[in-house]
Parts: sequence; C-alpha cells; structure tokens
Amino acid sequence: MDRIRIRGGNELNGEIPISGAKNAALPLMIASLLTDETLKLRNVPRLVDVAQLQRILRNHGVDTAMSGKRPGENAANGENLNLTAAEIYDTVAPYELVSRMRASFWVLGPLLARCGEAKVSLPGGCAIGTRPVDLFLMAMEKLGAELDVDNGYVISSAKKGLVGNRIVFPKVSVGATHCTLMAATLAKGETIIENAAREPEVGDLADCLVKMGAKIDGIGSSTLQIEGVDRLHGAEHTVLADRIETGTYAMAVAMTGGEVTLTGTKADFLDSFIDVMDQAGVDIVSVDNGLRVKRRGNLINPVSVETRPYPGFPTDLQAQFMALVTMTEGTSSIRETIFENRFMHVQELARLGADIKLRGDTALVHGVRELRGAEVMATDLRASVSLVIAGLVAKGDTILHRVYHLDRGFEELEQKLSNCGADIERLLD
Repeated sequence: MDRIRIRGGNELNGEIPISGAKNAALPLMIASLLTDETLKLRNVPRLVDVAQLQRILRNHGVDTAMSGKRPGENAANGENLNLTAAEIYDTVAPYELVSRMRASFWVLGPLLARCGEAKVSLPGGCAIGTRPVDLFLMAMEKLGAELDVDNGYVISSAKKGLVGNRIVFPKVSVGATHCTLMAATLAKGETIIENAAREPEVGDLADCLVKMGAKIDGIGSSTLQIEGVDRLHGAEHTVLADRIETGTYAMAVAMTGGEVTLTGTKADFLDSFIDVMDQAGVDIVSVDNGLRVKRRGNLINPVSVETRPYPGFPTDLQAQFMALVTMTEGTSSIRETIFENRFMHVQELARLGADIKLRGDTALVHGVRELRGAEVMATDLRASVSLVIAGLVAKGDTILHRVYHLDRGFEELEQKLSNCGADIERLLD
C-alpha cells in the first residue's frame, strides 16, 4: 500500500492549479442516466472516485469515454468525459459497487424517473457518521414511488412514472437534494423542494440539467421549483472549480508561509471561509487568473469556527482548519455540526504533537510551538489531507499511510505541492 513522505520546513511559493470539483463531477455523471443522448463533461478531475463511478454507471449500461489533453490545451485543465446511456439494461446497483462509494446511491432517483424501477443497495455506514438515507426514501415516496427495503436493498417502483409534489426536507442534505432534483426533472407536473441544499455543487448540477432541457427555478436558493418534462437531451457542461481543494491549498500556504496563486478558481462560494482566514491572519485576494494567498505575519491567529451547511463554513474544510490552528499562540475552538464522527483525525494530529481536547461536538485546539514528524494514518479523505498540511511544517519526516483516501479527492497532490517547494514524495510499495 502506497505511503507519502513529507519533510517539513519549506515555504510554498508559486502557482497551484485547482482541479474540477469532485463533489460536482459525481452527480453530473449520474445525471447521464436521465437521457439517451450524450452528456459531455469538461474539466473532470482524475480521481479514484470518478473512475469508480464510471464502473458503476457502465454496470447500468452507460457508455463512457474519457479523453485527456490535446496539444495546446492548458495542462491544468481536467479530462473530458462523454457519457451515453442510450439504453439502460440493468436497474440494479449491487452492494459490491455501492459499498465502495456512497454517492452511487444517488442513481436511485434517475433510474426511477427514467425506467420506473430501481433496486439499489443501501450504502451502509460511513467513517464520518451514519449518514442515513431516510430523506432520499421520503422524497421518492412523495414523488409517487413504492418502496420496500429487503435484504439490504431499496426496491422501488413507479410503473406509471413519478408525479411532482411538494417535498420539505426536515434538515439540509446535499445528497438527497441531488437525487430528488434529478428525479423531479422527469416527473409529471411541478415539484417544489423546500429546505434544499444550497451548495454550489447543487447549483452546478441544476445548471447542467437546464442545459439538458430541464425546467428549474430557484437555483442557488433553498427552494427549488421543477416543472417536469417528457425527456431530456444531451448537453455539454464544464465542471466548476473545486472550492474544497481551493481552501485546502490556501491553508497549506498559510501554514508554511510563502505566497501562492491558486489558478483556475475564484472567490465565489468561499465567503465564509475567506472571512475565517482573514481572522486567522491570512490574505486571500482575487487576481486575474485565480486567488493569491499569503500569511500576514509569522503565526496564525487563534480563531473559533463552527461548520454549517452552505453558505456557512464547510465541514469538508474542518480537518484542514484544525491542522492550520495547531501552532497558534492561543486556543481555537472548532464545532462540528454536520457529522457526528468527524474528529477521527484528532488522534493522528496528536501524534505529530498537536494539543487538542474534545468536548462533545467541539474541539479545543491549544497552540503549540512546533510539530514533529511521525507515522500517521489517514482515516477519511479530508482527514488525510489535514495530516499533509501539518506534515508540511513538522520537524523531520512525516509518513502518511492509507493514502488511497487522498487519491479519492485530490488530483496530483504531491506534484502540485512539490512544484511550489514542498519536500514530499510518494513511496510505492
């Protein structure tokens, strides 16, 4: 199993290209199930999760064709992915596929909408919390589907098609919003989704669906109005820049010092994060080709923050922010309100010398003078990159195990960091 070695102490200077957003690319790929024509996606990141979802979609009958760069194209741009579901010949999403990537459960909505049936494995638990699918099932029932759960599978049927309805989510769920939005595009009549997730990736999916012929109002708001259509057609869509990767590299620069321009991204959708970084003593300034990041002083200021659904501070940046504030002169407070088990990186940061105390859903991070390299283990995607950020300033060598978590969500991480001066390399076993 591969490992990553980091020798801390180097500033980061230069440019880091930001990839297409994984959290946008996955639902966009699943949207290909809604039409028999080709959906052409641009700026798709090269990630393990993207490759795995291609395998899942091919199981349903989707033809996928991935192409890379052509001469003269910007090397920072993602790949091009064409998906064609001319005929769906299998509406079963088996456990052995769904269990490898939770987002694959979202095929439930498009399969029901287009085929009138679906048998999808329950995804099971998750390292960062239980993340139940009850909101998905409630929404599909509101749209007229008959559901049964048997032997770990959701068996669903809507032989006469889905019918629009008013759906009120009792809490914000990005996944349930994605799934319901896709299903509603082919439902008869109007669907209103209230308390919908407002994440930019939901808006990106909605924009693509509109290009495919869907009728959607309220994009970007918590209330989505969808007027169902008889069919959707093919389209071409560019995946938006990854705001989580943007924030992650901004914190890496803040941690190490130096000055880096994050190219191919912009401040849109990052207001709450930029506000917190300003409090921490980090300047993030818009420039022509992206965002320039520089720490104002020698140390990061202690800051208190809590995660919230968009437009609040993202839970997907919580672990990275915890690493950033390990070396302040003071105490920072981080409250996690989205996932109940998303502090699994605390014990690994402690191995590097961090002083962190947990009190329920809150972590108190007491700043220390230095971190020291050690062997650490990634527990999930965002936790793994928090250990990279800490390792960039830790004295000596940090060896990160289970780097397959990183490969799920960060494209060419070692190369991007080493190009800016980091001493980092992958150790192949």
